[in-house]
Amino acid sequence: MNAVARFGPGHRILVTGGAGFVPSHLVDALMARGCTVVALDNFVTGSKENVAHLLDEPNFTLVEADISDGLPNHPALAERFDAILHMASPASPTDFEKLPVEILRVGSVATLHLLDRAVADGARFLMASTSEAYGDPKEHPQRESYWGNVNPIGIRSVYDEAKRFSEAAAMAYHRSRGLDTAIVRIFNTYGPRMRPDDGRAIPTFISQALRDEPITVHGTGNQTRSICYVSDLVRGILLLLDSRETGPINCGTEHEMSMRELAETIVSLTGSASEVTYITRSADDPEMRRPDLTLARELLGYEPTVAPEDGLRRTIDYFRERMV
Repeated sequence: MNAVARFGPGHRILVTGGAGFVPSHLVDALMARGCTVVALDNFVTGSKENVAHLLDEPNFTLVEADISDGLPNHPALAERFDAILHMASPASPTDFEKLPVEILRVGSVATLHLLDRAVADGARFLMASTSEAYGDPKEHPQRESYWGNVNPIGIRSVYDEAKRFSEAAAMAYHRSRGLDTAIVRIFNTYGPRMRPDDGRAIPTFISQALRDEPITVHGTGNQTRSICYVSDLVRGILLLLDSRETGPINCGTEHEMSMRELAETIVSLTGSASEVTYITRSADDPEMRRPDLTLARELLGYEPTVAPEDGLRRTIDYFRERMV
């Protein structure tokens, strides 16, 4: 069944990481509902450009701060929030190597700061978790009941385990303090506002294709991902926010494709002269990734609608417009 909207005009929403790729689209959707939105970001991976079109809006405030240090003393943060969406965290493979401590902090102490604030405000707390919580899965597709196969000390562990800690913390506050919590496990998402150099497959392949450079696919290219256009993800997150569900609930699409197929599709859509090449595969890179969306469908009425080629065309257009 579809959730009835709980948050709209008159409601105050805090979005951490609000200038990032996915969160900035979420901010747009909340603003379109008439919410008052405070976006908090330290711009380690987020960009003010992603929310620049909102800076003159009276119901929007951008606060520059690191949530891992706690909520700063700012007038926009003094009033009660109706919902807190913890979306902050570097999330790309290159970030795992460059920002490991920052990732661990935003997925632990920052989560606790926000959970305490949600308790104080009586707010709904929604946290962005990840398909990385399943690690390199032995179950396919992945159901929320699957506990995962994670290397706790590998290069990706700073992200995997930080998100798993955040999930545990959210559930602890839900059980022990009665907090209204929700966990969304986000699968591979793409679209406008991605960083071209963030190390993820789609922005990397598109950037290389638009420059007619070799498309660098890790390993054999047989590893798979299911790719979700950002508007579908945002709709799913809002359905969960509006619901009374706790989760965790998967959000993504079931359209699974190999990395080689993805690279070849992008070459075709861009009309590029690029050729696909193969490089050493990174450590603990999952072999396959596809969500079981049964809970999202049954509990939220969620259904992704954007076909991969349509979403990829929109994303290619975005990157092409920004090429020098």
